[in-house]
Amino acid sequence: MIKNSGKMLLALASVAVMAGCASPVKLDKAEVEKKDVATTTTTTQPTGQSSVATQDLSTQPAAPATLDRVIYFDFDSYAVKDEFRPIVEAHANLLKQNPSTKEVAEGHTDERGGSEYNLALGQKRAEAVVKQMEVLGVGESQLEAVSYGKERPAVDGHDESAWAKNRRVELRSK
Repeated sequence: MIKNSGKMLLALASVAVMAGCASPVKLDKAEVEKKDVATTTTTTQPTGQSSVATQDLSTQPAAPATLDRVIYFDFDSYAVKDEFRPIVEAHANLLKQNPSTKEVAEGHTDERGGSEYNLALGQKRAEAVVKQMEVLGVGESQLEAVSYGKERPAVDGHDESAWAKNRRVELRSK
């Protein structure tokens, strides 16, 4: 009984310390850029012929090992930038072709801001990537979103060039 009480007190003390160190910035009150996922439509020419070429993806080989796995984000944003959509699409196609394959989207932030805020922002970034892949047809069971916040920087440094490389989602095979 005494051992359990000690563990309970330790857990409560840990929670109290973390609450005291929490960032006063709340994610739901912070200004964060939001963008809707754009959908594309095909148009037909007056002759009834589609102007978009079709491609059968089922006959293509699996993606090469050099497939890009990092999606970078703007400061205080979890909107996937247009320039990184091809990476998301390539991973979505790979997962659709291989239903037993699973990936984890790992959300990261730069060092600025509190730990609580950065964990939430990293989670929103990871979930934005996962959501786009689901919209592209990937099964929910193939994807997982996790956040590491500012705890695992890709680059050490205290300037914009380092921060820009740390605001990212990394896609990893599970």
